[in-house]
Amino acid sequence: MQWNREDFFSLEGCPCPTIFDRVQYPWEVLAKIPSLLLELVQQSPDDYDQIAPGVWVGKGTTIADTARFVGPAVIGKDCKIGPNAYIRENVITGDGVMIGHTTEVKQAILFAKVQVPHFNYVGDSILGYGSHLGAGAIISNFKSTKETVRIRWEEQVIETNLRKLGAILGDGVEVGCNAVLNPGTLIGSGSLVYPLSSVRGYLPKGMIYKSKDEIVPYLAEKAPLA
Repeated sequence: MQWNREDFFSLEGCPCPTIFDRVQYPWEVLAKIPSLLLELVQQSPDDYDQIAPGVWVGKGTTIADTARFVGPAVIGKDCKIGPNAYIRENVITGDGVMIGHTTEVKQAILFAKVQVPHFNYVGDSILGYGSHLGAGAIISNFKSTKETVRIRWEEQVIETNLRKLGAILGDGVEVGCNAVLNPGTLIGSGSLVYPLSSVRGYLPKGMIYKSKDEIVPYLAEKAPLA
């Protein structure tokens, strides 16, 4: 498998952009999150306030009273953490991120402007700049068979040797309401997933996933209003 970072990320809004130079595959970054957390805080200690053991939050971030944190975690500036959000263990976000009502995030990197606003689960995943999960969309990170996760990349199958791995979403990816991204899903930048879809494997950039048998180019230009 030849992974081309540019098919997924421009690295705009990435809280730790140099990390992708240190790995062969993007999911290898997830194991490095604990050390990245310390690097971020040590490099810019004045940018964060520590609000709980192992939890640092950037200036201008608002947090609902009922949100819960289990560190370590580093949250960027001007983020919004909604009611009953649950952020637990090894989470890094960029600036302007929304983690909303009853959304759970663990072992994940969220670039700037990511929105996971309603009833979402994001585990063991990387979400690129400005990507968005519709209400109820779930990133599944654990196979029912309890086997390690394999990446289906076109005609190849890549063994990750990871028991838990969710999804890699490129910049600007839109995932519709109540869609499920199965373990080891990769979605290139600017692609769109229809609501209620069950997605597995690799979706190239600039595509629309309607079903496993209907994947078409995404023509993002909108017709002018009448």
